[in-house]
Amino acid sequence: MARFIPAGTLGRLAVVSLGPLVVACGGDKAPPPDSTDATVLKVPAETTLPAPTDGFKVPESVRYDPALDAYFISNIDGVPSNKDNNGYIVRLDAANPSAPTVVVKGGEKGVTLNAPKGMALAGDTLWVADIDAVRAFDKNTGAVLATIDLAPMGATFLNDVAIAPDGVVYVTDTGIRFSDKGEMTHPGKDRIFAIKGGKATVALEGDALLTRPNGIAWDSAGARFILAPFGGPTISAWTPGEKMVSNVATGPGSFNGVEVLGDGRILVTSWADSSLNVVSNGSLTRLAGGLDAPADIGVDTKRARAAVPLFNLGRVAYVAIPAR
Repeated sequence: MARFIPAGTLGRLAVVSLGPLVVACGGDKAPPPDSTDATVLKVPAETTLPAPTDGFKVPESVRYDPALDAYFISNIDGVPSNKDNNGYIVRLDAANPSAPTVVVKGGEKGVTLNAPKGMALAGDTLWVADIDAVRAFDKNTGAVLATIDLAPMGATFLNDVAIAPDGVVYVTDTGIRFSDKGEMTHPGKDRIFAIKGGKATVALEGDALLTRPNGIAWDSAGARFILAPFGGPTISAWTPGEKMVSNVATGPGSFNGVEVLGDGRILVTSWADSSLNVVSNGSLTRLAGGLDAPADIGVDTKRARAAVPLFNLGRVAYVAIPAR
C-alpha cells in the first residue's frame, strides 16, 4: 500500500495523488470550461525540452492556460490531509518555465487553502480541490470567488476537478486519509460530486465501481468523462446521469493524472511503474518512464508538451507528445 513520507523524514515512498455554499460566484450559470479539456495540439512535439523546474513543495496538479500561455501548479506543502492553511498555487510561464509566481497562498489575503490538488479552469475562474472543500479563485488576482464546503456530505479526499460543457463542476473523492506519520486509511467513500449553482450533489458512488477515483477529464468527442483510478488497473469512461462505467483500457494501475487530447488519445500517469502513458484505440503504451510519483498532468497545446508534477521530488518535468 502506498505511504506518504512527511517532509523532513528519511526515505521517499509513493503516495496516492494528490491533487454548504459559503460564497457563490457567477450565479447559477458557470463560464464554459477552457479548451484544455479537449486538448488540441497546435504544433508537432518539440525536439528540445526545457529542463525540469524545481523548487515546488509537494506539487500535485498542473493546469495549462492557453489564454495566458502559462501553467498553474498546486502545491500541498505538507501532509495531503492536513488542514494547515499553507497550500499555494503558482503560475509558471510555459515559454520559459523557470521562475514561478505565487498567485494564491493559504493564510494570506483572506485565503484558506490547505492541501490543493486537482484544478480546472472556466474563463478567469480557477477551481481547486482542497481536502473536503472545492474553492474558486480569480486566476489573475488570486481573489477568493467561492468556497463549496463538502464536509457535511462526508467528503474526505477531494482529488481532481473537471468541468462539463454545461458548466457543471465535477470532483473526485478518493475516500482516503493520511496521518502525520504517513499512514493511509480509507475512512470515506469513493465518489464523484457534481457542483451546479453553488450546490453539490453526489453524481456517482461506489468503492467497487470507482476503485479510489483519482484523475478525471472531459472527453469532448465521446461526450463523457474519462476516469483514472488509483485503486485498480482499468481506465474507465462515465457519462453524467449514468450509474455505471465502461472500460476504456487496462494498464499498470495506480493511475493519477489524466488528460484527453483533441484527437481522442488519452494521457495518463501511473505510480505503479513511474510512467506517463498514451491510450489509443483501447491500447495503452508507455510514453515516458522514470518519473518519480507522476501526478496530475497539464498539456501545453501550443508546444505539444506534457508538464508532469513529480510529487515526491518537488519538481515539474516536461515530456514531448508525439503526433498521432
